[in-house]
Amino acid sequence: MTTPLAQQPCEACTSEDEPLTESEYAAYLDELDDEVWRVVDDHHLEGTYEFADFRDALEFTYEVGELAEEEWHHPDLHLQWGEVRVELWTHKIDGLHKTDFVMAARMDRIHEPYTNE
Repeated sequence: MTTPLAQQPCEACTSEDEPLTESEYAAYLDELDDEVWRVVDDHHLEGTYEFADFRDALEFTYEVGELAEEEWHHPDLHLQWGEVRVELWTHKIDGLHKTDFVMAARMDRIHEPYTNE
């Protein structure tokens, strides 16, 4: 499910930016895969992607790592057989920024081919 959010640029925040409030991030959250993502404590995104085997989970992890390096926005990734758990927030502001949701939408896009196998 590719959304318009996945097409938007990852814009770095400044230390003057405030973390998004629930009313500010609600529309972004609606564009993410609701079977994967949730907001935890109005602080970070947590998502769990499922895979048919370890190899696919590992390949997905690699692809997300490449995206993270490209955008210089690095999630916490937890790999295990058939599953990758992701935690994502903007450390500079210790909370959620629009860029976190853009990255999550791009991860949803990366995951799409794995659901069609």
